[in-house]
Formats: sequence, structure tokens, C-alpha cells
Amino acid sequence: METVVVKGVIARRLKEEAEKLNLTLEEYLLELLARNMDPKDRAREYIAAASSLLVEAEEELEKGNVRQAAEKVWGAAALAVKAYAFWREGKRLTSHGELWEYRRKLEAELGDWVYDAWMAANGMHTCFYENWCDKRDVEKALKAVRKLVEEVKQRIT
Repeated sequence: METVVVKGVIARRLKEEAEKLNLTLEEYLLELLARNMDPKDRAREYIAAASSLLVEAEEELEKGNVRQAAEKVWGAAALAVKAYAFWREGKRLTSHGELWEYRRKLEAELGDWVYDAWMAANGMHTCFYENWCDKRDVEKALKAVRKLVEEVKQRIT
């Protein structure tokens, strides 16, 4: 896995722009890089990024950084839903509301278990901000979101 370090003014601006759009930094950078891609290729980039976030979540858990792990789990779920929307309809989802709405389509197509994975991921998003969860909570959510990411990956690749 490649690592890029960005510091100073550029890092601050990237973070500010991501926050304005209510995106994680990873999601924002992916948006910038994938702007001119074919929707199917963009979907594959999104699901690859989702898979990477799951690995990063595991690494954060090993270091004891529950909050960062939780946010990476949330990001992976959000990217999986975005990937499916790009793959299925060439649709770009830009808000939490659109993610929630499109998750319902995944649930209808993939099964009721998607609801549980999505709710676990949203709990992780809350955990990041409120710091209410513990390692066990993140591990359970990670397992559910991994299933979502893997199922979407199987369908779009």
C-alpha cells in the first residue's frame, strides 16, 4: 500500500473542502481523482478504496485507535453504496440522504442483511464524533460492513 503525506496549507485546505461536502478525506480525494472516469470504472475505484479502508480500520484497531477505526468502517460502507450506484445507474451520490435512500435499493436487491450492515456503519460514524463505542463494537461493525463491501465487489468487478 502506498502512503502519501500531505502537510501544511494543502492538508488543511483538503480537509476543509472535504468537510464542506460532508465527506471523509479519502472520499473527497477519490472524488477529485475519479471525476472524468467512466461510471463503471469509477465504481471499481470506489470499491477498491472501500476495501482499503477496511484494512486501515483493522490496523487502527490493532493500534487501539477505536475512533479512527470506526470512521474508516463508516467510510467503507459509504463508498460501497456509492460504488453500487455508479455501477448500477451511473449515479453520483452526494449527500448522506442520498446514501440512505440508495441503501434501500441495495437492501431490495441484496437482502435484508444490508440494513444491519448499514446501521452498524452509521453507528460507527456516530462513534467517531461521540466516542461512545469500544473495540468490540467496531469489530462487529467491521464484520458486517466487510460483507457489504465484498458483495458489492463481487457484483461490479
